[in-house]
Amino acid sequence: MMNRRSFLLSAAPVLATARQSLRAARGERLVFFGTYTRKLSKGIYVSRFNPADGKLSEPELAAELTNPSWVALHPKRRALYAVAETSNYQGQKTGAVAAFASDPVTGKLTKLNELPSHGTSPCHVTVDRSGRCAVVANYGTGSVACYPLKSDGSLGEASAVIQHTGSGPNPSRQQGPHAHQAVVSLDNRFVLIPDLGLDKVMIYRLDPAKGTLTPNDPPFASTPPGAGPRHMAFHPKGRYAYVICELTSVITAYSYDASRGAFTQLTAVSTLPPDFSGRNSTAEIEVHPNGRFLYGSNRGHDSIAVFSIDASTGTLSLVEHVSTQGKTPRNFKIDPSGNFLLAANQDTDNVLVFRIDPSTGRLSPTGQTVQVGAPVCIEFL
Repeated sequence: MMNRRSFLLSAAPVLATARQSLRAARGERLVFFGTYTRKLSKGIYVSRFNPADGKLSEPELAAELTNPSWVALHPKRRALYAVAETSNYQGQKTGAVAAFASDPVTGKLTKLNELPSHGTSPCHVTVDRSGRCAVVANYGTGSVACYPLKSDGSLGEASAVIQHTGSGPNPSRQQGPHAHQAVVSLDNRFVLIPDLGLDKVMIYRLDPAKGTLTPNDPPFASTPPGAGPRHMAFHPKGRYAYVICELTSVITAYSYDASRGAFTQLTAVSTLPPDFSGRNSTAEIEVHPNGRFLYGSNRGHDSIAVFSIDASTGTLSLVEHVSTQGKTPRNFKIDPSGNFLLAANQDTDNVLVFRIDPSTGRLSPTGQTVQVGAPVCIEFL
């Protein structure tokens, strides 16, 4: 005769499958939050998001890790990658990058392995579109590292490490290189690295099979002196790209030649209202999946700037500024349906959900908000 414990153990897989089926029927998605591990955070957190109504469940700890300030999901496997934004890893002057297996039902993460990032303060990680390698940007030392990915999703030893050199005109912020993001082009041929310290977006040819990065010709796209390029986003049709500059609160639009990996500057627009006189720095940028709207975050003004995109020219026109109802919106993310935007306020420990008007791009608060300690990254499964 089966006792209660044996019954519960035998029923657990069935219950888990039932929960997964119910969530799938509801269309719910897992969403992960990278954080700074300060008073209220212990690592990476996970919630369930309902794209029908924008409801976000209370976050749960998915895995402990020091300062997982950026996370990225594998495009084909149940694996997640996270940087550990530190400057001392196992006695070495470097940060780290970690690989996790993800439970598709609960979102709980099981560490596969962890390796040095080959630079201090790693702030971004991405996976190429074929799922064969991961690229890490190290802010502190201005270096970039590429890692082949094994069949189980774990990280292989770095196959390429590139050290940027140079500086910019801002003595307090551009005394050296500061690689801030790694972006893979839509055709998976190039990796773009906005470097805040150099006022350049460095361009590398990617060989995902070998895990190599080779300087392109042209080797970079320039931003205005002292601008401090932080993040960039491609238009979904691939003809345009947009770079948000942290130090000047400006978004620069470029036309993009995908055959050469070359950028030509079009226009630049401010992310701030003309009457704003306080201190501000920008953070995140994202183009709506429909290609009609662009969004950028302001830290200081504490807002999301909304722009419309001219389909024929790629240029931007301001639509509105929307308060994020918190301090320091480090990151935001548009959900895969394109109907909602989640904004993470780093210094008020909260994430808010906004509904996106599909015809105008305007944002309206849904009233949905959750508490997460120092959230700095959002990633949908």
